[in-house]
Amino acid sequence: MIAKTPNGEAVAPNSEDVSALLTTIFNAKTSQASLDASYAVSELLVTSGGFRGLDSYGIVAEIKKAATDKKSGTRRESAMILLGALFERLPPKQALTEVLFLRGQKLLPLALDALADKGAVVKESAQYALDALYANLRPEALVVGLLPELITYLGRSTGKWQGTVGALELLGRMADKAKVGMGSKEEEKTKEVLREIMGRRLERLIPVVENGMHDLKAEVAKQAVKTMTSLTTLLSNDDVAPRIPLLIKTMQNPSSTTLQQAIHALSQTTFVAIVTSPVLALLTPLLERSLNTPTTSQEVLRQTVVVVENLTKLVHDPVEAKTFLPRLKPGVKGVENRASLPEVRELASRALAVVNKAMGDDDGNVASGAISRTTTEEVLVVMNDIVRRHSGATDATLLNLVVEYTSELTQEVVNIRELQRIGLSVEPYFVSLFPQQLTAVDISDSVQKHYIEEDHRKFGQPIKDASDEVEIVNADFSLAYGGMLLLSHTNLRLLKGHRYGLCGRNGAGKSTLMRSINEGKLEGFPSKDELKTCFVEHNQGEDADLTIIDFVSKDPELAASGRERISEVLSEVGFDAGPEGRQQQKVGSLSGGWKMKLALARAMLMGADVLLLDEPTNHLDVSNVKWLQEYLKSHTEITSLIVSHDSGFLDEVCTDIYHYEGKKLVNYPGNLADFVKVKPEAKSYYTLSASNAQFKFPSPGLLTGVKSQTRAIVRMSNVSYTYPGSSKPSLSNVTCQLALASRTAIIGENGAGKSTLIKVLTGEVIPQEGKVEKHPNLRIGYIKQHALEHVEMHMEKTPNQYLQWRYANGDDREVLMKQTRVLTPEDKAQMEKFVDLGDGKGARRVENLMGRQKYKKSFQYEVKWIGMLPKNNSQVSRETLLEWGFQKLIQEFDDHEASREGLGFRELQPKVISKHFEDLGLDPEIANHNEISGLSGGQKVKVVLAGAMWNNPHMLVLDEPTNFLDRDSLGGLAVAIREYKGGVVMISHNEEFVGALCPEQWHVVDGQLTHRGHLAVLAERFEDSRPGSSVGSSAVSSASASAVNSGAEDGGDMMFKKKKKRTKLTRNQLKEREVRRKLRHIDWLNSPKGTPHPPDTDDEA
Repeated sequence: MIAKTPNGEAVAPNSEDVSALLTTIFNAKTSQASLDASYAVSELLVTSGGFRGLDSYGIVAEIKKAATDKKSGTRRESAMILLGALFERLPPKQALTEVLFLRGQKLLPLALDALADKGAVVKESAQYALDALYANLRPEALVVGLLPELITYLGRSTGKWQGTVGALELLGRMADKAKVGMGSKEEEKTKEVLREIMGRRLERLIPVVENGMHDLKAEVAKQAVKTMTSLTTLLSNDDVAPRIPLLIKTMQNPSSTTLQQAIHALSQTTFVAIVTSPVLALLTPLLERSLNTPTTSQEVLRQTVVVVENLTKLVHDPVEAKTFLPRLKPGVKGVENRASLPEVRELASRALAVVNKAMGDDDGNVASGAISRTTTEEVLVVMNDIVRRHSGATDATLLNLVVEYTSELTQEVVNIRELQRIGLSVEPYFVSLFPQQLTAVDISDSVQKHYIEEDHRKFGQPIKDASDEVEIVNADFSLAYGGMLLLSHTNLRLLKGHRYGLCGRNGAGKSTLMRSINEGKLEGFPSKDELKTCFVEHNQGEDADLTIIDFVSKDPELAASGRERISEVLSEVGFDAGPEGRQQQKVGSLSGGWKMKLALARAMLMGADVLLLDEPTNHLDVSNVKWLQEYLKSHTEITSLIVSHDSGFLDEVCTDIYHYEGKKLVNYPGNLADFVKVKPEAKSYYTLSASNAQFKFPSPGLLTGVKSQTRAIVRMSNVSYTYPGSSKPSLSNVTCQLALASRTAIIGENGAGKSTLIKVLTGEVIPQEGKVEKHPNLRIGYIKQHALEHVEMHMEKTPNQYLQWRYANGDDREVLMKQTRVLTPEDKAQMEKFVDLGDGKGARRVENLMGRQKYKKSFQYEVKWIGMLPKNNSQVSRETLLEWGFQKLIQEFDDHEASREGLGFRELQPKVISKHFEDLGLDPEIANHNEISGLSGGQKVKVVLAGAMWNNPHMLVLDEPTNFLDRDSLGGLAVAIREYKGGVVMISHNEEFVGALCPEQWHVVDGQLTHRGHLAVLAERFEDSRPGSSVGSSAVSSASASAVNSGAEDGGDMMFKKKKKRTKLTRNQLKEREVRRKLRHIDWLNSPKGTPHPPDTDDEA
């Protein structure tokens, strides 16, 4: 029973009462009795004795004395139980005791040392004490109060290994507590605060934990590795995350080999995310070691300075730069002065310039516009000034300790701009020091007011929204897909009439967000009854046999509009009415562009308040994109949320940009250009080679008989094709050809016949007139207009499994599904026919083709006859077999041989396939473990691209390759095509993409093909294409001078022969050749500087 005064206040217990309780604690027969007495002491201190009782009653002294009593395990156990009870009950009620425990009395080392006790009950009680203290500290107190004590303890040269393990384990628990999760908004906010302020301490933490990784005691080393793994979760950097296991291995086993592997892995990393102090804290020691080790090879030095440059470019905070980069600067300077290779010295000079720029000016001043951090000393001055205004503090020495502690807490929250947490960091600690409770509130409010004003001075006043804006959505939510957290406790705010561009990497969750909104699954988003939303996406599952007007009219959501209104809206978007109009065409006959316009027309009919547009410009030609822009801008009553990789479109229509950053949506007012000004790292939205993604295409290999890059390897002659059920031909009398050097763009309006031309060229369909010839060994990588068709039957497979299935039998199974390979009833009847070879053995039936070899200017095939032994096989020329009608049999054998040749150096093993996916920009982790159904549109396109490139094709055929790919991937694809050694032909409405890559254009209008010369490639689209750059000598440049379609290398037929024997020239012929060479040399001397010297060939030209 606690004694009270007449007015209700608790009376402080006398020393005898407390001594009796302490005697009970230390002499109790059971642990429970000791714990009960410990709780009683704690309750006395909370209700009446206060924090002063810890010293005045000798409680702390008794704990220290009993904890070190070597003769009595019971007293040591009881000391830990009492310590745990005090840690558990006092800090939540009297925050000031937290300061005493951690700063004043230094009780933490007692509990850590007790973990090494021989008695199991003592160790258990010590663990209870540590757990109680950890559980009752706020995030700021964990970092300001507990963390320094743990670092000090780990830095001791003496001590038991069990205590070291306990300290390391506490560090790991702190880092694990900060991990992003799916808790409540308050929980996740607390984690975010802990993650930020603990991340700033990694510079001190990493060396301490790394030292533990090399401890001779295996248990310490094991726990240190586990703790280091937990600490790396504080980085929140997707670029470095895949390399973390290797970096930890390098710390664990520091050798030149592991260091070289780590530097190589970092040099292969594309850095995109902003680099903050946690990342620098992890990487700086490794980079510093590489730069300063005398035995580091020139190649590793080259990679190191490249990593330093790439990292430093993304350090946006000069204060962080000045913390870490001075450690790297001397090493980079040393490489610049002493590296033996000029290239390495040049790279070091470049890196040094970037480092200097990031750190500020040469005088060491912080860069212009940078905002300096608030220091503890500055807060201490403010705090002392405010506290001095209030008198009545009961203990001056303790007051100074509290002021110092709260100044450190305040400094942490001020620097992360969580100013609303200042009250919790100040008020609870002063309440017990001043008799008037309002004094603590005044001190807290004064400090908070001061730093709010300071924040406004540094960062400006918060922007107030215009009062005339109508808010239609203000939702706080988290978003996950499968086991992947996409957005964590973020906010989406939409204003009426605004058009929001949604930007982020492929796989960030843009389409998932829009789909969740459409399905009414997004927490906090108004229901469709309150706010009508319409999702416009690429959906190719329409009923192909219905006419367009019938297809739209049967939609239950649109039927109420009436057939007349539906026809009117369809006419608006280009579907003209009437018996012969487009409204009467079948849905299945529409091209991709018209299908997209049909989806937009349906959205217009729904009269949505919010339009959700997923890649609306895909498949649309220039005029239709212009129409869509004007439609969106003119309808100011409609709010739009747009996902698009068309930078020009976003520039034209957007009023705001929402950007994915660290699992949050961040709003930037203005269009894409305004966004890039604020976020320079987003410049890949404008330039192709500024891309952060890197694609690497495999080399196509040799083609028999093709010695020239400009020699035609596939040719169409007088081809016409009409779709079944259509009266108008899609292609009419088309003639064209392609070579290895081809970089050809097929241009035309929606429905002009571009995709049909590609399908005929690749064997997807067979023309009714004309012929298509190709090199027998030619391998074509083909990506359809609706690229996801390639994988829509394999949604349950992982990308790795899909590739294994596709090439399991040594052939590309997609090739087997082409019309040129599918046997029609006529083909099957052909196989039943008897043929007479004229060798006297009579008529026989062909069973199969067994082999192939060169024969004159063509090939001859080994034919196996039905019912006859292999020794009776015959060699039959290609021309004879074609004459007999065995085109598809020849095609099957040629495709098999071409595939076998392409896969000759490919091992269909998961590791090799993972590397292939990585080369094509898909994370191996996703390729190996995520089902295709769970991938984003852009990731699925990468799967399709990897599938097409697996057998090293000679020709890459891309139908609308820019659809679904984000800007990073688009830039990566452009650079890969530029460097690719095979031929490329593409359809794309993306003028920027085509202009940067394709000097040759085929214009298709109403099924007619027109060649448009060799145009100049817009090299400025590539940021690295500047005067003097070696990039200009890539395959694109060679294509600009291509002789394909010029007739210069037309052989008249598609005979590919071996190099013919050279004939000896006469004396006159030698003289004439010499004259030609001299004339060419004179022309070259008169040409502009830099023109390559023409080759000395025997050609007349």
